[in-house]
Amino acid sequence: MRNLRLLISYDGTDFYGWQRQPNLPTIQECLESAIEQILGAKAAICGSGRTDAGVHALNQVANFHTDCRIPCQNLMKALNDCLPPAVRIRDAREVAEQFHARYAACSKTYRYRILQAPVCSPFLCRFVWHYPIPLDAERMASAAKYFEGEHDFASFAAVEGGTEEAIPADDAGVGSPSLGGGDHPGAPTPLRVPVPDGRATETDTVRRILTSRILRRARTSMLIYEVTGNGFLHHMVRNMVGTLAEVGRLKLEPGEIRRILAAHRRTAAGPTAPAQGLCLVRVEY
Repeated sequence: MRNLRLLISYDGTDFYGWQRQPNLPTIQECLESAIEQILGAKAAICGSGRTDAGVHALNQVANFHTDCRIPCQNLMKALNDCLPPAVRIRDAREVAEQFHARYAACSKTYRYRILQAPVCSPFLCRFVWHYPIPLDAERMASAAKYFEGEHDFASFAAVEGGTEEAIPADDAGVGSPSLGGGDHPGAPTPLRVPVPDGRATETDTVRRILTSRILRRARTSMLIYEVTGNGFLHHMVRNMVGTLAEVGRLKLEPGEIRRILAAHRRTAAGPTAPAQGLCLVRVEY
């Protein structure tokens, strides 16, 4: 069996996220259908993380096992011929048997784009949050820094709970970018955090944010939030962006991010920013 690693870009607008769901179009289902069409056999593909409905990816990483002997470049071309234009495989290569797109990842970087222009171009509307209300970018940049470090992000998790991905804390140092993630024997266990009575919880909300910053592109009305972390809770980045927007609108002080983190309560934070502005841009191993 070969272990093949794919580098994938997709426009998530018309998909219900990465993870396969019954009777709904998803990126995972789309890729697995294309693989089955080419190879004549089913294959379970594992992604580095489960992006939400409407969220995009520039460099999603996934892997699957197969006994197919087709050269990687030929397979990539054949798969792209079967996939819809909104999903493209940018690289395919054979990797070590133990490589796992999810568990081997050290960090992920997301970017969220906010367009401040009075009118949103139809060529941008699928990929930005059109927000023509004035925002104080300097205040937002100051607030963003409070996310850096290891914190309990319960206040920024989706109300229903759950995680997009869980990268073990002990394996979450920043690695070098790599072009080379299903469970496997010896896979790391999810991040565990002590609770007051000394027990540990498997479904904790502690994450380590390595960088958190606001960028403004020169001579444009585009405001970009970029965040790198060892893992992200469900809706976490979008809830962080919604809260930063409240800071930018002068409804919150930058330092209140500390209070919101300490509250461990979703209602303490700001609203959830729309999905279309979010993109997974890099996974590091």
